[in-house]
Amino acid sequence: MKKAPIIGIFGGGQLGRMSILAGRRLGLHFRVFEPKRGSSAAKVADEVVIGPYEDLQLVRQFATGLDVVTVEFENVPAAAMRCAAEVTAVRPSVQVLEIAQHRQREKTWLRDHGFPCAPFRVIEARSALEVALQALGLPAVLKTAAFGYDGKGQVKLTSADPATLDQAWAALGGQTAVLEAWIPHQGEVSVIGARSPTGEVAFYPLAENLHRNHILHQTIVPARVPAALEEEAQSLARALFEKIELVGLLAIELFIGPDGHLLVNELAPRPHNSGHHTLDANVTSQFEQHVRAVLGWPLGSTEGVRPAVMTNLLGDLWQGREPNFHRLLADPTVKLHLYDKGAPAVGRKMGHYTVLDPDPAAALFRANQHFEALSVS
Repeated sequence: MKKAPIIGIFGGGQLGRMSILAGRRLGLHFRVFEPKRGSSAAKVADEVVIGPYEDLQLVRQFATGLDVVTVEFENVPAAAMRCAAEVTAVRPSVQVLEIAQHRQREKTWLRDHGFPCAPFRVIEARSALEVALQALGLPAVLKTAAFGYDGKGQVKLTSADPATLDQAWAALGGQTAVLEAWIPHQGEVSVIGARSPTGEVAFYPLAENLHRNHILHQTIVPARVPAALEEEAQSLARALFEKIELVGLLAIELFIGPDGHLLVNELAPRPHNSGHHTLDANVTSQFEQHVRAVLGWPLGSTEGVRPAVMTNLLGDLWQGREPNFHRLLADPTVKLHLYDKGAPAVGRKMGHYTVLDPDPAAALFRANQHFEALSVS
């Protein structure tokens, strides 16, 4: 009997955890590489390697014997991914991951390949800020080029006052940054899809995203947008998948611009927060699709079973009390997912719940009711 495939995952967060749990249903085995002990994914993995990503000898040992290595977040040092690629397949490719983990490379790649994105300038020194602001205008957003997520590593600029610019540059640690023109967008959506090594592509229905304090709060599916916009999103994504030679899952965050057309905000070459509803609302979840794609297996159906609203549960809800999940689960259409991440902290994603209903408006209404109740329980 053929040995079951073993997938290696860089990163031990909740995205890795949910990928492992999805892969279990397919008889797969998993080895996790994570710098810290007790991670969410490590608790459900077959094997765990603990150590820094910079320890390339340990990375090589980790990758040996694996059928494929993938990631649950893209900010893994490129040297570690290249080292793993010398031993086994890395999917998505090191090239894709290097582009997505660095805003300068990402924005430059998008612009150079004709994909719509916000006008930007690369800022390598404080002295370049004024010149860039003159070109882009105010307001604008200054973002670190590397390792930013959930609103971290970015500052909105509404004034060109030198003291304000000094403060903003210092807040980002004086590192290379990207200055983006402010887009007065009508909303944000995300298109999530997968591409296999043979070029097979499958997309999930377009998701509408609502944020609070730069962190995703809710995802609404189907998105409340015209059908033509979903067609535009999938056409853009299909072209991007082909151009970047994707193998795996990729989420594209998109702004709906003032003219009603789409602009690419960010690329995430792994399961994405705005795809969590697929665990309960689609024939194949994004997590199962991810492992299918990186293994080169046929892709699953992305058909939606029922409209859904996913709501994130941040550590804020745990401050001074335990959320009343019994009340939440009294609604039989709610699916609750907790990530077993240990101590909650403000802004930390601890779980999510999804409300399913044939009527999308009813799903959103109840999702909001439940969140208000959790906030005061």
